[in-house]
Amino acid sequence: MKKVEILIFGAQPPCTRCLQAERIAREVAALFPEGLVSVEKFEAWSEKGQTYNITMTPTTVINGEKVAVGKVLEAEALKVQIERAVGGIAD
Repeated sequence: MKKVEILIFGAQPPCTRCLQAERIAREVAALFPEGLVSVEKFEAWSEKGQTYNITMTPTTVINGEKVAVGKVLEAEALKVQIERAVGGIAD
């Protein structure tokens, strides 16, 4: 089964939307089998952020692909993105 890596890029200090994006990502990741979905938070202007050319926050990246830029993905939309990334499994 393919693992999913979610990267959340936000401002420092974090804004409300950046905190919300990270919280939702962690909550949705917990719906999947342990170890299948990882969530990491990075500062947008960090070296990692530059790698992904982050220009707006929050930005959500799933397995190297930007799926939300400058907005918070709702939980259901994020769940659908994760399911696509792992090949269509559902909890």
